[in-house]
Amino acid sequence: MRDTGKQESAAAFMPQTGEVSDLYQQVWILQGETLVIVPRSSNVTSVTVAIIPCKYPESLEQDRGVPIYLGIQDPDMCLFCEDVEGQPILRLKKRSIKALHDSGEPVKPFLFYHSENGRTSTFESVAFPGWFIAACSKGDRPLFMTQELGTTYVTDFELIGEH
Repeated sequence: MRDTGKQESAAAFMPQTGEVSDLYQQVWILQGETLVIVPRSSNVTSVTVAIIPCKYPESLEQDRGVPIYLGIQDPDMCLFCEDVEGQPILRLKKRSIKALHDSGEPVKPFLFYHSENGRTSTFESVAFPGWFIAACSKGDRPLFMTQELGTTYVTDFELIGEH
């Protein structure tokens, strides 16, 4: 019985993994230490994203989506938002998604509210409410943060893979 409990407990902390694309069939790739969105093709290898929910959602704003940590695998990095001259900037940091999950309190710069609407999802910064992960529809550009939800920029993404 104890072994089963340990297996269930370990499974609860396993991140969901897959790839992210947009409605224009563009995928997230890693260029250096920057996430870029490019058109899907046979010679493009998209990053594998890892998503794990925050252990303390009750301490965060309710009804905005599920607070998650959003990372990539190989290399093990996580997305976070930092204030640069009064505006949130999306960055990657070499950080274990499991370490963030296991911390004693929410690590807000690394948390995003994940909201699903049919097949697509949005990712809103917990540290900067009203700011969303976005991409240019033309592609070949870094991901960034915007307050223009679903208007000028792509803010709806599809998670494909193991959920």
